[in-house]
Amino acid sequence: MPAKPKTCSSARRPSNLPDPWPPKDYGLASMGRQSSATAMKPDNGLFLRSRRRKMGPLHLISRVTDVELFAGAGGMALGLAKAGITASHLFERNPLACHTLTTNKATGPGKQLGDINAVDVREVDWTALPRPIRLLAAGPPCQPFSIAGSHQADGDPRNEFPATMRAVRQLKPVVVLLENVHGLTRQSFRPYLDYILRQLAFPSVAPGPRESWSGHDGRLRSHARAVGESNEEYAVRWGVLNAADYGVPQLRTRVVIIATKRGYPIVELPRPTHSRDALIQAQQTGEYWRKHGIARPTDCKVPKRGAGQAEDPKRRLLPWRTVREALEGLDAPSVSQDDPRQHWVIPGARLYRGHKGSVLDWPSKTIKAGVHGVAGGENILHLDDGSFRYFTLREIARLQGFPDDYSFHGARSRIVGQIGNAVPCKLAEVLGRKIMRLFRKFPELSGRRQMAPSRRGLSHVK
Repeated sequence: MPAKPKTCSSARRPSNLPDPWPPKDYGLASMGRQSSATAMKPDNGLFLRSRRRKMGPLHLISRVTDVELFAGAGGMALGLAKAGITASHLFERNPLACHTLTTNKATGPGKQLGDINAVDVREVDWTALPRPIRLLAAGPPCQPFSIAGSHQADGDPRNEFPATMRAVRQLKPVVVLLENVHGLTRQSFRPYLDYILRQLAFPSVAPGPRESWSGHDGRLRSHARAVGESNEEYAVRWGVLNAADYGVPQLRTRVVIIATKRGYPIVELPRPTHSRDALIQAQQTGEYWRKHGIARPTDCKVPKRGAGQAEDPKRRLLPWRTVREALEGLDAPSVSQDDPRQHWVIPGARLYRGHKGSVLDWPSKTIKAGVHGVAGGENILHLDDGSFRYFTLREIARLQGFPDDYSFHGARSRIVGQIGNAVPCKLAEVLGRKIMRLFRKFPELSGRRQMAPSRRGLSHVK
């Protein structure tokens, strides 16, 4: 008899999770391929694709459907929800991330989260989701393209862009939102980035069963030349954005791609709302120091301008948010790891050449995740008294925009991974508001009416 497929419930149950466990919100129970004889059927869930098997009935059907792939700890979902876009279905295969999502959904801070499906998206048959699909959002695993990763790109088994594009082709969403590391723009990876962009422009030109990506890219190029840019199926906009330019207290540079279906107004990338130049001016005039009631330092060095940072010579934008501002109101960390806020001192902080940590009066350096933990010198905070220590888990959660009552599950290194891999909530909110402007122009996309189950079937609810 085949082994029982793994689910989130196969992991050790954390003591603070609500009963029953696993929660019934899981739409997809299996994380791997299974035969029809061993197919699991959750009470109200979706079925994995295996041979010709399709997803079963949905317990909630909305007039519009928003989908997020690789949801992780929920950073993008929380930000989009603040913008008015609540994902109907979130897909995440990591059991600890699933625990984080379901616990916060049950206890309140993540109550706006949709159905949480513990499944590998490569195994899903998307044809059963109710239409129209309004938004498909995804942050595919970044390790294949990260500067700190394995650099294997399309050869890395963790490359989920093919699975993402399969979802785009089947779901045909009005808008596609993708986020990934800026390493995609490196010279060695740029051909693959261009391939992703061409796939988004012409998703109907699907790859063959055993076709290489370069072979498929060649066909996409030929098709684009034959039909012309004016006949693209999606208008694709992309750029390298720095999260600090959008109100995130962190220097985090990411590739953001927005693709809009033909026939709808094109969603452009958002313009920066904050700037480095405005922060420098506030510190030079003393406004910043007076605001925080501290003396202006005698040695106030300004870090060099980094990639993706907006120019603001006339200081028309808001100042960048700093670490000091992000941590305002947070008490000193506890020495006990039993602190329910997950705000306790992590011992062993050391500085290394090239890894000097973050200062209080500037946005933090990028919060790193790390497949096997974070390298020494990373995620370190320099304090006013000249000492330094690791950021606590709650502090890095704040730097990513998670609310203080949002809890994370797993060992410390795994929690750092969940937080570090997340899309900053504020950046996701800014992107979501840009997309929501399009949806509000069309009644069928506004999401104001839903369909809810009743004893006699599904009925409209205002």
